[in-house]
Amino acid sequence: MELKELLKQMIDLKASDVFVNAGLPLAYHAGGVHVRTDSAPLTPADTREYVHSIYELANRDIAIFESTINHDDDFSFAIPGVGRFRANIFRQRGSYGAVIRVIPFGLPTPEEMNIPESVMSLADVTKGLVLITGPAGSGKSTTLACLVDRMNHNRQGHIITMEDPIEYIHSHGTCIVTQREVPTDIATYSEALRSAMRESPDVILLGEMRDSNTIGTAVNAAEMAQLVLSTLHTTSAADTVERIVDAFPANQQRQIRVQLSMVLQATVSQQLVPAVDGGTVPIFEIMLMNTAIRNLIREEKAYQIDSVIASNTKLGMQTMDQGLYAAYKEGKITKDVALRYANHQEALIRRFEAEGL
Repeated sequence: MELKELLKQMIDLKASDVFVNAGLPLAYHAGGVHVRTDSAPLTPADTREYVHSIYELANRDIAIFESTINHDDDFSFAIPGVGRFRANIFRQRGSYGAVIRVIPFGLPTPEEMNIPESVMSLADVTKGLVLITGPAGSGKSTTLACLVDRMNHNRQGHIITMEDPIEYIHSHGTCIVTQREVPTDIATYSEALRSAMRESPDVILLGEMRDSNTIGTAVNAAEMAQLVLSTLHTTSAADTVERIVDAFPANQQRQIRVQLSMVLQATVSQQLVPAVDGGTVPIFEIMLMNTAIRNLIREEKAYQIDSVIASNTKLGMQTMDQGLYAAYKEGKITKDVALRYANHQEALIRRFEAEGL
């Protein structure tokens, strides 16, 4: 099947990813499950042809990938009237392979994505650091896109995004929106962040905090009265704090704990779990900073953050396990799914038993 037609079909099927691998038919991920098409298994020649087609659609030169310099490549491209796509090209067992992320034209809405208002209210934060965390494919980019879109229509200022690659396109609303792609528009996240500080930003979206240099620059930017949004591959607020601190040498960790306790405004940890209707549903842990949590970060007691979140639900906070329990009570997920994705499985079992569930 021609690549352009295939991608049109994937949009119609609401697929999130398309897989091109030698030895298997074309496959895609939709509704939380992987589906293999009824096409013949792909040969190495087939996968090479698909990869060449991807580069042609993206108007990119495949020569660098085909040399020995790069063993993988990551970029986004658009097909007019169809959608935007993010491609990761790689080699496996001597043949070419690709995974294509499907990004439909137009921005998602919080309602479509089941993002609660307690998360969307973070669009009202004006300074500091807000982190959206979770494993790959958990919807972090979508949550960030929804937050930026709300800011772009409910406040004024300059929003600068640094992404690798750009997924959602934001037109100018009540804000000026500058979107820079790494490495197409600028070499690295760290360089982009330093550059942004000279571009009169009000909101900075940093696609990912990858290393201590980028983290340190982001924290410094948040100290200077900008709002910085970013992501990490962590599964809870406590893990997020420790991941940031552990990125630094031991002699700098005390300082970063103090800085983080002052600039961090909120963390949202999310994961997609199987729903009873066959699709997926996002579950969120929401931590909003208060005096108790700031003290725990400074005193190296991040492991106690979970209990503070659990006892402050009236303020809009929620642990991951509370989110899973609520989704089960609402009939969105099964009990087995709730337990499988829980951070503290034994505690959730006791809660189910106490309520006779």
